[in-house]
Order: sequence, then C-alpha cells, then structure tokens
Amino acid sequence: ELLAKAGAVHSAVLRKFDGNQPVFYAEINWSNVLKHASRQPIRYKEISKFPHVKRDLSMMIPKEETYARLKEISFRTETKLLTEVSLFDIYEGEKIESGKKSIALSFILLDETQTLTDKQIDKTMERLMQAFEKEAGAVIRRG
Repeated sequence: ELLAKAGAVHSAVLRKFDGNQPVFYAEINWSNVLKHASRQPIRYKEISKFPHVKRDLSMMIPKEETYARLKEISFRTETKLLTEVSLFDIYEGEKIESGKKSIALSFILLDETQTLTDKQIDKTMERLMQAFEKEAGAVIRRG
C-alpha cells in the first residue's frame, strides 16, 4: 500500500507559476499510515537529562574480523553505558601489515541517572580495548 510519495515538481509546472527555483513536494496517505502504525504499540522514553559521551577508537585487526563481530563484542563487554557503536573508517592497503586492516569505531556512552565522569569513561574504554585485544586479536592505537 502506498504510504507516501515525494519528488520534485516538474519544470513545466514551475514555469506556469513563474517558478525559477526547485520545488519539492510530499503527499502522505494518512489513512494508510495510521492503519499500519496501529499494528505496533508506540514506544517512547524521555530524552536523558544527562549528556552522552562520544569516544573513538582506532585499531589494527586481522583481515577476517568484521565490524559486526566487533560490535557484538562491544555490547557484550559494556552492557550498562554503551548505547551505540558505529564504524567510521576502514583501511586496507600498502601501509598496513599483510593480513591486517585498520578500523576505527565510535562509541556513544550514556548513563541515564548521572553525568559520566572521566574515570567511568576511561574504565569503560579500557574494558573495551582489552576485549578487542583478547577476542579479536586487535592492536590498539594508543595516544
């Protein structure tokens, strides 16, 4: 079922209205949207009063290791504060040791009950680094 359609207004239509800049439109079939939305209960939670913290980590790993596995290791290692893991760089090339690749991940940490301290953040990142070294054969770029 069609829920919505969007696009650019054709130039011939724009000329009829003396339009000289691109115009975009969206048409939403609210009946269909609401019909499908009612199939699942709407879940929400209040936005945290405390700020999240983003940390990046770069490492060398065996070529056969995957981002999916590193993500799984991350969430298994840090079950309380870790809310998001994302890949932002991967490199395989001549400057990298054979059979290895360089990978960089971003981590979002959040405590819903308080502002995170540097000590908590450092401890969490250290646990993650140790898990990557032990379980994925990672060599962490420190410093």
